[in-house]
Amino acid sequence: MAAPQEQDQKLSLGALIALVVGSMIGSGIFAVPSAFGSSTGGLGALIAWTIAGAGMLMLAFVFQALARRRPDLDTGIYAYARAGFGSYPGFCAAAGYWIGCCLADVACLVLIKATLGLFFPIFGDGTTAAAVIGASVILWGTHVLILRGIKEAATINTIATIAKIVPLVVFIVVAIAGFNAEIFALNFRGVDAQGQSSLGTQVRSTMLVTVFVFVGIEGAIVYSRYARRRQDVGVATLFGFLGVLSLLVLVTMLSYGILLRPDLAALPPPALAGIMASIVGPWGKVFISIGLLISILGNYLSWSLLAAEVLHSAAKDGTMPKFLARENARGAPVAALWLSNIVIQSFLVVTVFAEYAFTMALKMTGSMTLVPYLLVAAYGFKLAWSGETYEAEPHERRRDSRRSAVASVYALVMLWAGGLKFLALSAILYVPATALYVLARREQGARLFTSIELFIFLALLVVATGGLLALLSGAISI
Repeated sequence: MAAPQEQDQKLSLGALIALVVGSMIGSGIFAVPSAFGSSTGGLGALIAWTIAGAGMLMLAFVFQALARRRPDLDTGIYAYARAGFGSYPGFCAAAGYWIGCCLADVACLVLIKATLGLFFPIFGDGTTAAAVIGASVILWGTHVLILRGIKEAATINTIATIAKIVPLVVFIVVAIAGFNAEIFALNFRGVDAQGQSSLGTQVRSTMLVTVFVFVGIEGAIVYSRYARRRQDVGVATLFGFLGVLSLLVLVTMLSYGILLRPDLAALPPPALAGIMASIVGPWGKVFISIGLLISILGNYLSWSLLAAEVLHSAAKDGTMPKFLARENARGAPVAALWLSNIVIQSFLVVTVFAEYAFTMALKMTGSMTLVPYLLVAAYGFKLAWSGETYEAEPHERRRDSRRSAVASVYALVMLWAGGLKFLALSAILYVPATALYVLARREQGARLFTSIELFIFLALLVVATGGLLALLSGAISI
């Protein structure tokens, strides 16, 4: 029987759904119209959302199936990768997901300050010195909040999730009223002076954006050990995803009926504020900006919780060093939180030198989390193919293998669509993070790499070296 304090930290189905929705709805949905407007028209957007929706739905089904078939793996998204493919792939899944969470927090902080910059020029586009200092205050203020306990932070996240949906619903209602069919028709094909006439090119250029806005679908999985009922984890994942997908499609497609593509592309962040202002006047900009700030603060809290939790869980089962498993008296993962926030602070300093800091953080988040997604989907396929855990329900093997195969192909296609630049930048982050793996293996007195794992590490090292040289030479930029 769980101790009273442990039981008090358990999360209801509503809280788990709020973690999924709160993790996905944040900075991305407010920036989607501009990101899509600069790349594609309505037709390309429909194709992109269809591909992304189908791929992520299959991934949601995989998460749901794994939560039911492997209830013993309750230490987060990386546990499936480790169970299926070994220690180092499991570590890469944990490290990639953790760094992705940190980058998502950076994207949130940049957009918070960029939004304030619409009213207070000192914050500029979110990357000025004043903006970085302001973001740092938020960073360490949230740090103190989470140290008060996971349950308290999750409760605040639930309230913020409800609050952030309100401005989005208001925007959808106003956009429906202001929708112009002629403008939508002009935007539909996506052929304009920007020279993006190839539909395939248009769709490909949006794919990492779609990955970013769906990152967080695994929120309930990461916190599965806190769930009051194990079956709530899969339900929360599925319902949270479907709700967010509906909002994303509505916001994107309605925007094409308000402004022409060049105008959408030129909107400063947050794009939704500019669209709302074009319909109802200046008050719309203020309204959306306030809603955005509430949304991103809640989203930032969700990502901070997820970043610390994945490190903490990985440390508890030996994938990460022991010191990261330390908790305070309230059960908060204190060491993992400190390391996560130090990394976020370092990324914030780098944003001062980035040309398009928000877009870079957005796409890097998508790139870093695709590897964990791929490994989870591949493990789902491996489990269904082998028949393990399906002894009592063999008829479900074919269905689950199809779903996990589609999810695996989707993750691979997304990695390809992101391009070599983001693969190289991701490798640059994976290689130094491997120091944590080395420390953990030495603590256990275990063999560092198997032959296959050594090959994986050397491949990452080669790609990272090439990426670093390309950065130094200016061949690629941030």
